[in-house]
Amino acid sequence: MKDIRIETLAKNLINYSVRLQKGEKVLIENFGLQRELVTALVSEAYKAGGYPFVSLKDHQVDRALLLGAQEEQFNMIADFEANVMGQMDAYIGLRSGDNINELADVPDDKMKISGNTIGKKVHREIRVPKTKWVVLRYPTSSMAQLAKMSTEGFEDFYFNVCNLDYGKMNDAMDSLVNLMNRTDKVRITGPGTDLTFSIKDIPAVKCAGQMNIPDGEVYTAPVRDSVNGTITYNTPSPYQGFTFENVKLTFKDGKIVEATSNDSDRINKIFDTDEGARYIGEFAIGVNPFIQHPMQDILFDEKIDGSFHFTPGQCYDDAFNGNSSNIHWDMVNIQRAEYGGGEMYFDGVLIRKDGRFVISELEQLNPDNLK
Repeated sequence: MKDIRIETLAKNLINYSVRLQKGEKVLIENFGLQRELVTALVSEAYKAGGYPFVSLKDHQVDRALLLGAQEEQFNMIADFEANVMGQMDAYIGLRSGDNINELADVPDDKMKISGNTIGKKVHREIRVPKTKWVVLRYPTSSMAQLAKMSTEGFEDFYFNVCNLDYGKMNDAMDSLVNLMNRTDKVRITGPGTDLTFSIKDIPAVKCAGQMNIPDGEVYTAPVRDSVNGTITYNTPSPYQGFTFENVKLTFKDGKIVEATSNDSDRINKIFDTDEGARYIGEFAIGVNPFIQHPMQDILFDEKIDGSFHFTPGQCYDDAFNGNSSNIHWDMVNIQRAEYGGGEMYFDGVLIRKDGRFVISELEQLNPDNLK
């Protein structure tokens, strides 16, 4: 029996997210085989007059490759995948798997090889700037466990989130984009957090289902050297196969000068990956009304209602602040009252308190108005 929700999701991904047109080529890359959605995507791509291409990958196989990785070998893999990606008009990245920590024991130097080759040549240089792309997760029992939900309950939650009216959200985001584009100084306060930075002349970009599913954020980037103060993140943050908690970063003139967490040595090794890893590449405000709590999956957690993320590493080309790095680590702070609250000021004006917008021009982005 077909699940109509999967068919709806496939239609939205093909026709709304990547806007596939007749004669266009789309690469469907699936980590962890999910036959129903992949086959539905293939079918919808053909209905749209496009040409689907499918790449099937597996996290355990990737781990085996990474453990023995050599730079020459991974450059060849990157060249192969870049040749394919360079011929695509669109990309759908479907991520699934039973263990978010599958890569936890892969050495740092092997992860760097992958980031410097496949990550750079295929994704940062081709896929992100040159294709219409969207990345999403697919519900599994392990994701339900991380979300502290039953498998069936999590599936219902997943399809509510992924199949909401993103067109309505897209329109509601215009006022926040316009305000951010007029803003110079940002100040964020909360438990363990007092942070200031400028976003002057760096474009704000809305994300409403055309790059991630689920979606629901507006992002920009701080002026690279303008960040000062301290931020304490209040959600767990998985990265490179390890879940970091109680992350606290202190900035001086844009640079992370102190970093502590449940594994301070490990987190500082990541920030020592390259010079740009200690600078911020993205500042984003999350507004998805259906995502209320962290589940250790960044594609969900960075969209949490009442949250923001402040991202060490690579900036995006369309919100360019000059920062370049092989990492891009979205770390999330939730400012709703039950998570300790907090304030966000634009040019000295309070625009959001305890996760709720408090000025009239932004009230349409509060959850009751987006559902």
